[in-house]
Amino acid sequence: MEVGHFILGTLSGDRNADRVVPPTGFTARLTTLTAAAMAFLTVFALALSLATGRLAANWNAELAGTSTIRISAPEGQMAAQSEAVLEVLRTTPGIASARVMSEAEQRKLLEPWFGPDLPFDTLPVPRLIEVLEKGRGPNSAGLKLRLSAEAPGAVLDDHTRWRRPLVDAAMRLRILGAVSILLMVGSTAAMITLAAQSALAANGQVIEVLRLIGARDVYIVRAFVRRFTLRVLFGACVGTTLAMIWVFFMPDAAEEGAFLTGLGFQGWHWILPVLIPPLAAFLAFWATRWAAFYTLLRLS
Repeated sequence: MEVGHFILGTLSGDRNADRVVPPTGFTARLTTLTAAAMAFLTVFALALSLATGRLAANWNAELAGTSTIRISAPEGQMAAQSEAVLEVLRTTPGIASARVMSEAEQRKLLEPWFGPDLPFDTLPVPRLIEVLEKGRGPNSAGLKLRLSAEAPGAVLDDHTRWRRPLVDAAMRLRILGAVSILLMVGSTAAMITLAAQSALAANGQVIEVLRLIGARDVYIVRAFVRRFTLRVLFGACVGTTLAMIWVFFMPDAAEEGAFLTGLGFQGWHWILPVLIPPLAAFLAFWATRWAAFYTLLRLS
C-alpha cells in the first residue's frame, strides 16, 4: 500500500516541476512512440501465445482417445474384411465404439486436398473405420497383430505420429510468444532508462541551478519520473488500443482447426491486454526513478 501511495503521489505531485523536463523534442517523441510500438507488439505476442495454447489443447483433445483403421482390399473382399475388423474391435478391451465411415464423410476428409469432384467410383479409396477409445485405450501392438491375422488389408493409425508433432509445435510457439513478451519488456525498460539518462544529462545546467536554490534530488527525480511515466502510459494506451482493434477483426477460429485462424482473444482473455498500459507505466516509473537517481549521483 505504501508503494502505491508513493507512486500516486509522484504522478500527481507538483506539476510545476515538469518544467525541469523538456516537454517536447526527440526524447519525448521517442519515448512515446517506443512505448506504443512495444505495447502493440506485446498484444500480438500475447494473442499468439494464448491462441497456440488453445490450439494445442484442441488438437490433443480431438486426436487423443481416437484412432483410425484403414482397409485396403479388393472390392470383393472389402465388406468381409470390414466386418472382420469390427468383430476384432468389439472383442478388444479399451475400445468404446467403432464404426465404418460413410463415403460422404470420407469425401469431406479428402476434399481440402483433392477438391469436391474426387471420383470415388474409379479410384481405389480405402475404407476407414473410426475407433473411439476408453480408459487407457487398447494395447496397440496386440491389436495390430490381431488385425493382421483377421484382416490383412487393415492398418491401425493411433494418431500418435500426427498428434505429437502438432502439439509440440504449438507449445513451442506458445513459449516463443512468452519469450517475445519478456524481451519486449526488457527492451522497453532499457529504452526508458536510456531516455531518462539522456534527458537528465541534457538538462545538467538546469539541475545545477535547481540544486543551488535548494531543490532536493527527490524533487528533481519526481519531475522526471512523472513526465516519463505519463509519456509511457499514453503511448502504451495508444499501442494497446490499436492492437486490440486489429486483433478484434482477425478471422475467427475455423471448424477445421486451420492454423492461422482464431489468433484473437476469447472470453476473459480480453482483460489481459488492458493490463499492459498500467504495467508499462509501473515499469517506466521504476526504470526512470533508478536512472534519475543514478544519473544525479554521477552529476554530483
